[in-house]
Amino acid sequence: MSLLVKICGLTTPAAIEAALAAGADALGFVFHESSPRNLSPAQAAALAAALPAGVLKVAVTLHPAQALVDAVLARFSPDAWQTDAADFAALQLPADVARWPVLRAGTVLVGPLPERFLFEGARSGSGELADWSQAATLARRGELILGGGLDAGNVAAAVRAVRPFGVDVSSGVESAPGHKDPVRIGSFVKAARAAAAGATG
Repeated sequence: MSLLVKICGLTTPAAIEAALAAGADALGFVFHESSPRNLSPAQAAALAAALPAGVLKVAVTLHPAQALVDAVLARFSPDAWQTDAADFAALQLPADVARWPVLRAGTVLVGPLPERFLFEGARSGSGELADWSQAATLARRGELILGGGLDAGNVAAAVRAVRPFGVDVSSGVESAPGHKDPVRIGSFVKAARAAAAGATG
């Protein structure tokens, strides 16, 4: 099975280089003041300026005001926008920016699933493990990107249990909150790819 690998919460050129060297498919840039991974739109634009074609740039928010969205879009050109599913109803985004809604473990889902979505624990960036059983059920209905508490030690088990479209990691590749560890990034991507290569059907 193919697997999209997203490294989220990147804040330094060294972290970007490590993610690219490891072969990540998507990089997440956080715009949320209370997060240790928060960036200004200008900082994100500078970090993403040299990304190679094919690597997705994802703007990551939580309950953003339209003013923040507009400020980000004025400086940064994301390929996708990631925020809680309910947030999108109040936001105006360009048609060429993909919407990646976040669904959370335990949430009662109303209506059809989005084509592509993230599934996490109750709080983003906290290292809280998502419900893999619920995730596995949802992964059969759409392109589920699994986040929440993943690291190099458990991502292989998660891929085998959930069979997701992709995996997303932030705190699981950090030496401290907001500080990405290049070795952990490399180990995570390697373990995820190996598990995907070993999956069948």
